[in-house]
Amino acid sequence: MQAEGVRTADDAARLVQASPLTHIKVGLSDIDGLMLGKYLRKDKFLSALTSGLAFCDVVFGWDIDDQLYDNGKYTGWHTAYPDAQVQIDPASCRRLPLEKGPGGQDMLLFLADFTGPAAEVCPRRLLHRVIDRAQGMGYDAFAALEYEFFMFRETPQSVREKGYRNLQTWTEGNFGYSMLRSTVNGDFYRQLLDLCERMDMPIEGLHTETGPGVLEAALGVDGAAAAADKGFLFKTFAKALAQQNGLMATFMAKWSPRHSGQSGHIHVSLRDRATGKSAFHDAEQPHGMSATQAAFLAGVQRYMPEFMAMYAQTINSYSRLVPGFWAPLDATWGVENRTTAIRLIPGTDKSQRVEVRIGSADANPYLALAAALASGLYGIEKDLRPEQPVQGNAYEQRFPEALKLPTTLWEAAQRLKGSEAARGLFGDAFVEHYAATREWEERMFRRHVTDWELARYFEII
Repeated sequence: MQAEGVRTADDAARLVQASPLTHIKVGLSDIDGLMLGKYLRKDKFLSALTSGLAFCDVVFGWDIDDQLYDNGKYTGWHTAYPDAQVQIDPASCRRLPLEKGPGGQDMLLFLADFTGPAAEVCPRRLLHRVIDRAQGMGYDAFAALEYEFFMFRETPQSVREKGYRNLQTWTEGNFGYSMLRSTVNGDFYRQLLDLCERMDMPIEGLHTETGPGVLEAALGVDGAAAAADKGFLFKTFAKALAQQNGLMATFMAKWSPRHSGQSGHIHVSLRDRATGKSAFHDAEQPHGMSATQAAFLAGVQRYMPEFMAMYAQTINSYSRLVPGFWAPLDATWGVENRTTAIRLIPGTDKSQRVEVRIGSADANPYLALAAALASGLYGIEKDLRPEQPVQGNAYEQRFPEALKLPTTLWEAAQRLKGSEAARGLFGDAFVEHYAATREWEERMFRRHVTDWELARYFEII
């Protein structure tokens, strides 16, 4: 659980001083949404609470395989990878039940942000800047994230030995919403539900999806900053819990051509700071959609093609975006329509919201939520109006060229790099750096020969 109501540096210091733990864990997000970090000895941690700490900025200079980018401006051999300043966020404090310290005490975990020049490319800080923008416009932003992920009876060693082929899924067959599966495997379900409760990232709904070993977890709604933290923590520690149980969980967008991809849907809403009421709900309008929600939705729709690299950040993300697999192909919207990229969910003052369905489970939650929220706010600022809602199956309809989404990571990176809206909302430093990292990812892929190419061309061509 979030540890004893810690909010300030003084709260955190009192908790840590009273703890028998000798070291405290500090984590942060890299560009790809991986949690990186270190243990800090108690006295070092207490000092860092007030004065910050230094952290090598190479975490923004390499990819998920620790290979150094050769095309980055922010950091690289040309800067000699100096330290950057990091500030611990006391309010992010959580106990980590998966790891015990002296006397069986749960490890303490804190999240941190880069400050100074590094803040311009720090994903968590980027989201916080967008939230500040919302507050300056008179809105409090709320969000809830939901993730699909496949489970396997494998280990990090076994998947490598098998070359990621012939993997044994946790369960067999297609059995969406199965009560049988959740009962038979109830021990792991209970462990996951309990872990998320204790770490203040409660799961609102958990069920099997269609496919062997696939689960969907819907995290509870919270302020946008806290919601992103919860998604970030969930993806890391769901995987850790699985491995402690001799299992593996993957959040990659599409691990098999035979099965649907894995989504990372974003539910977002705004509340008026002056009145406390929903800025999205107007009972007098069709579907309860206020003018503010219409403009927000229009902004998400208009800029989705330009911000696609923030929703779908890997090569594999675009393998999910193919017809017939429950993934949108155009920047469309509809009312309660699960074939569109944006779903308007009518409701009450409490529940009226927008669901951004384009994102995949592999996306960095800070960046994906920043893209959705910033584009919606931009729509409000510009008083945009959405295109006509889609009726029926969006996969069987044709849409204007302006609504077409990029189909490769390279194309998405170019759209982001050329986006005036992105530069205005996120800053030139972030856009240049992030686009460069996506271009690098595409270049790394081009160096490899796939199984599909071998099977198709080796003998015949």
